[in-house]
Amino acid sequence: MTATYSEDTIRTLDWKEHIRKRPGMYIGKLGDGSSLDDGIYLLIKEVLDNAVDEYMMGFGKTIEIEVSEKLVTIRDYGRGIPLGKLVDVASKMNTGAKYDSKVFKKTVGLNGVGIKAVNALSSQFVIESFRETEGRIAEFARGELVTEKTIEANGSKNGTRVVFTPDNEIFGKFRFIPEYLERMFRNYVYLNTGLTIIYNGQRITSRNGLLDLLEENMSSPGLYPIIHLKGEDIEVAITHGKQYGEEYYSFVNGQNTSQGGTHLVAFKEAYVKVVRDFFKKDFDASDIRTAIIAAISIKVEEPVFESQTKTKLGSKEVGPGGSTVRNFVMDFLRTKLDNYLHKNPGSTEALLARIQESEKERKAISGIRKIARERAKKANLHNRKLRDCRVHWNTNDSRRLETTIFITEGDSASGSITKSRDVNTQAVFSLKGKPLNTYGLTKKIVYENEEFNLLQAALNIEDGIEELRYNNVVIATDADVDGMHIRLLLITFFLQFFPDLIKNGHLYILQTPLFRVRNKQETLYCYAEAEKEKAVKKLGGKIEITRFKGLGEISPDEFKHFIGKDMRLEPVQLKKEDMVADMLAFYMGKNSPDRQEFIIENLKVEDDVVEEGRPV
Repeated sequence: MTATYSEDTIRTLDWKEHIRKRPGMYIGKLGDGSSLDDGIYLLIKEVLDNAVDEYMMGFGKTIEIEVSEKLVTIRDYGRGIPLGKLVDVASKMNTGAKYDSKVFKKTVGLNGVGIKAVNALSSQFVIESFRETEGRIAEFARGELVTEKTIEANGSKNGTRVVFTPDNEIFGKFRFIPEYLERMFRNYVYLNTGLTIIYNGQRITSRNGLLDLLEENMSSPGLYPIIHLKGEDIEVAITHGKQYGEEYYSFVNGQNTSQGGTHLVAFKEAYVKVVRDFFKKDFDASDIRTAIIAAISIKVEEPVFESQTKTKLGSKEVGPGGSTVRNFVMDFLRTKLDNYLHKNPGSTEALLARIQESEKERKAISGIRKIARERAKKANLHNRKLRDCRVHWNTNDSRRLETTIFITEGDSASGSITKSRDVNTQAVFSLKGKPLNTYGLTKKIVYENEEFNLLQAALNIEDGIEELRYNNVVIATDADVDGMHIRLLLITFFLQFFPDLIKNGHLYILQTPLFRVRNKQETLYCYAEAEKEKAVKKLGGKIEITRFKGLGEISPDEFKHFIGKDMRLEPVQLKKEDMVADMLAFYMGKNSPDRQEFIIENLKVEDDVVEEGRPV
């Protein structure tokens, strides 16, 4: 039966209803906090952006942030929101001071939307403003005003305080990962030297801007000292490492543009041109940029981003009537970088040696690459390894952030995932047996080894991760010894040849249940022994306990629960203290006796843990 299309079917949603009904338009994907780009982090960022904008305009050097479980508090010491407009700023779309370029210049938030989205998507949202001797507070629940009143300042310094709890109805069982929060806050202080963020009592600050950013994110020293260049509204930091690929950190007006945009494209072009001109040789662009580690930050007036989440700059001009972004970046590097290279012969010698090494390796494998590409195309045509999805991350589709590829082993496991996946956003890549241990091998092996060649082709990362086809790369293996070994081999491969895939938060481990506990009324899936014990107590009586030994034992109907909206992903993360070269040498190198001794020394047997009636 066809529904009647009439005047009665036309609806007008108010601001909060629209945000709650279409949250993806405002904060990207929802997620549970496992991913850097999950919506709960964007909520924090939207509030923090306003506080940082105050600092950029010269008001308030300190921002205090507390995150406790699911409650977030952000206090700045800026000018404070004009008291009579406090409710409007938090609940009326297209309301804010960012439309007045005399009050706010070169800021991130220009559309008056961000904080309203936070309000609408929070079960509790409280906003306070202090200006001189007066203060005002407004409290909301899911965007609905609960109370508003004037309060005494009682000596409180000027500024704004926002307290909110993301709504479980929208975000489900979410969690904040402290490492993600600290990374976000550190990016803010790198881009705003002099700003101090106090996060749960920890002081985060930076004296050297992007120089500090690179040093904090590099797991080993660069081949030459970091080149740190600053100008009006632009700052760059550049070095080269020993890794493969290219690693970039890009920002606009303090916003981390993780997808790059016109400024990053301009930087890559300008860098190549300056290096070619300096050495007076037409090097291949890929040889110049291989192993580069660089950061660029620019400030523009009225920036145009390609989505509300502001991860990719679309602006062509630095400001109304100003020069193009391309010319602005090109002119800066042509002067500053060229001067640096002339004055620092040690760095230029190291750079030249790295370029020549990349050129030599590229030429050595060029023939293999051509054959490997053809092999990958044929494999994809016959659908031997990859069951692709319809939407990809390197597009402008609204669902791009949800795009996921599961890397699994064996026909039964890949078959279960393939049958239960969302064909729009979820792809499956099937490994055949255990992959090769790539530790210590050159990139030549990526093309000679069929599994890794086809995996690289499926991800589309041969020339870097800018054209990566899936936002989430998920290793989905059995939770047994063999499955753990495959995980290590795959992580080793990515660390060796595509470390930026990990550093940019794209690699995950799929958590699947170990047990199914059920009776006639209810079924519970348990991911650990402790969860199983709780489930047994809860269901009581006549219950059936199933121990899943492998992914292939889980039926497609059941698998839908584990790769749907409640999917549990464990991010693979790198920290500064993780010395990648040393880790790989120890865990994946040829020092078996040392590893055996380490395992024996760290082996623990818990007598009180019992599985299936037997001590583990």
